[in-house]
Amino acid sequence: GGWKQRLALGCALLHEPPIVFLDEPTSGVDPINRRRFWDLIHQLSDQGVTVFVTTHYMDEAEYCHRIALIYRGELIALGVPARLKTDMMSDDVVEVVSADPIRAMNIIAGLPGVRETALFGKSVHAVVADTAATGEVIRRALAEDGLDIRSIRSIAPSMEDMFVSLIEARDRAQKTPPEVRA
Repeated sequence: GGWKQRLALGCALLHEPPIVFLDEPTSGVDPINRRRFWDLIHQLSDQGVTVFVTTHYMDEAEYCHRIALIYRGELIALGVPARLKTDMMSDDVVEVVSADPIRAMNIIAGLPGVRETALFGKSVHAVVADTAATGEVIRRALAEDGLDIRSIRSIAPSMEDMFVSLIEARDRAQKTPPEVRA
């Protein structure tokens, strides 16, 4: 349940510091205590404590007031989560829910107009340049393959969608070999 992290956090807060640095505080913590950590982080922030948090969980990054995204040791974005998602994400995101999301992702990944694909639970997020045209191409390709399509819809990008899109675009621009990409 994350006892080591809980003890470390308690020790860090014991002397009531004005600034706290937390390096992946919820790594290995169960979902209930993960929520408690973030409640405590927000309480500290509300009390005027500056809290720096590193995390590889993009959904947790959305809890922060400001985010600095670092890729390969370089600062690639800085700002408020909502603004980063709208300002840094130039493409649209289409969510596809089907009976077989892995098979659907493999089909979608090779379609024209699809820049990236990723699994999100039982759905596939596809980063596309044109939602309407590409959505129809996706629908046709999945139907032709006999896949049961439950829904295809345009969605707001998540922090993870934005981050992946940003680093993929960066790798394409720098011509990073696929075996080196994160």
